[in-house]
Amino acid sequence: MSLPPAPWPGPLVTERLLLRPVEAADVPAHTRLWTDPEVRRHLGGPVAGEVVRARARGCVGLPGLFSLVRRQDGAVVGSVLVEAGARDDGRPEVSYQLLPEHWGRGFAREALQAVTALLPDGAVAVTQEANARSRRLLEALGATVVERFSAWGEPQVRYRFGGNCRVPAGDGPCEITCRCFHDSCCKAFNDGTVTPTLRRDG
Repeated sequence: MSLPPAPWPGPLVTERLLLRPVEAADVPAHTRLWTDPEVRRHLGGPVAGEVVRARARGCVGLPGLFSLVRRQDGAVVGSVLVEAGARDDGRPEVSYQLLPEHWGRGFAREALQAVTALLPDGAVAVTQEANARSRRLLEALGATVVERFSAWGEPQVRYRFGGNCRVPAGDGPCEITCRCFHDSCCKAFNDGTVTPTLRRDG
């Protein structure tokens, strides 16, 4: 696996953000990420109520799942998930969501720069082909297209971040999706039961 050295997933601090494991007080913000139509536009639509409840029970402290906290006021603005050895010869997969009112402020780039800097062997990310904003951000961050495929009835694009990826300036709103199903994460999100079909993203 291509995980950074301990502590992981310990808190990461950027200029404006604190990336830390999910706490109980963060659950309402994560619930919005799972149910907001704009956030879910390229993720198959809002998550069903029973799945939301299972995720709410399992997300607190889930390894690799971060709340993105604005340092200025402590507001949770989004989340990022790093799944070790998800695909592509063991490279971690990164998925990311941001609440709509925080799009366009550079938080996506700031968070991804912090996370990918701790993944020296690189990472992968998958997004719908139709998600132009996500694709622009990934490409601006230096990720390259390695695969095009169809899943859940929609064309998808898989990107790869190389090791020691350098991040250019600028930003755009982002929703990077994850298409993998992993037993450990499915158990956490689904109350101890492995039900991969219920989990289509981070």
